[in-house]
Amino acid sequence: MSKIISKIISKMENIYRKIYTPPFDISKRMLTLVGSISEKIGKIDYQNNWKSKPHLRRSNRIQSIHSSLHIEANSLSLSQVKDVIDGHAVFGDQREIQEVKNAYDAYAKIDEIDPFSLRDLKTLHAVMTKYLVDESGKFRSGEEGVFDGEKCIFMAPPARRVPELMSQLFSWMKQTKEEIHPLILSSVFHYEFVFIHPFEDGNGRMARLWQTVLLTKWKPVFEFIPIESAIEKCQDGYYDAISTCHKNGNSNMFIEFMLQQIDLVLEHLLDQISLSNEMISPYMAKMLETMERNVPYSAKQIMQLLNLKSKETFRKHYMNPALELGAVKMTIPDKPTSRNQRYIKI
Repeated sequence: MSKIISKIISKMENIYRKIYTPPFDISKRMLTLVGSISEKIGKIDYQNNWKSKPHLRRSNRIQSIHSSLHIEANSLSLSQVKDVIDGHAVFGDQREIQEVKNAYDAYAKIDEIDPFSLRDLKTLHAVMTKYLVDESGKFRSGEEGVFDGEKCIFMAPPARRVPELMSQLFSWMKQTKEEIHPLILSSVFHYEFVFIHPFEDGNGRMARLWQTVLLTKWKPVFEFIPIESAIEKCQDGYYDAISTCHKNGNSNMFIEFMLQQIDLVLEHLLDQISLSNEMISPYMAKMLETMERNVPYSAKQIMQLLNLKSKETFRKHYMNPALELGAVKMTIPDKPTSRNQRYIKI
């Protein structure tokens, strides 16, 4: 009799897996954003110049890594993250430096990953958390919660249920990937992953990276689109959306939030491409390629990067044209000759 009951239970579990669907409804707002995002992606494909701008791809990749880690309280600056990636010595917390190295290695594997493979998810988590956690590449064995001080604001599902829940989530994605738009499917996955909280550490980083993996499978250009930077700028809204969805029992608000951030970051990307297509002299192009976006540089630092000695040449052929075009801005515009003046690539 016990064997019969076990078979019935096993059969019911298999049926549940087949019909499992994360709770969400597709709203008019979602459809409008999907349309807007698709239109912007079309413009990027039409211009067909993304691959010809390696400096943009690299800058955006570094921005993605810095933003995703900064959301998780990594204190390294954007310039420090760049230095770590470039192999330069950086004085800082060794764990935070290792997080940068791991994230860079993980993002480098985006085009090798099958976004519908649970095994690949664990493999990428092992890369992301190398030397940082005991259960690297393995589902957590302990219980996890989100705390505000000593107050628990969310308790993740029990560890014993994690393998089942993750299997169900990936089964749902495989079954519906031809029916649900990748922009919506990837956002649903992002929320459900955060809710399940399958790993001991690195859940936020993996959720954001895996959404990029899913979107890259749809449109390769997403491999170098820094969605994470948009989330970082609206971090409170990110966590508020997650919290509200926990309370509502569906991922509707989070889907709309993520679609809005993707739409915004694509708008900025189109501005980047448009700017790089302007009548930029070889001098200015060389300077802009050496500068990382949103990093303040002194004139002396930029001249060193360009191996220039003449301040007049630098001003006439490099900096002044960039300022006039709006490709670079001053940190102290009211005092252009200030000794504390810095220049930032927009």
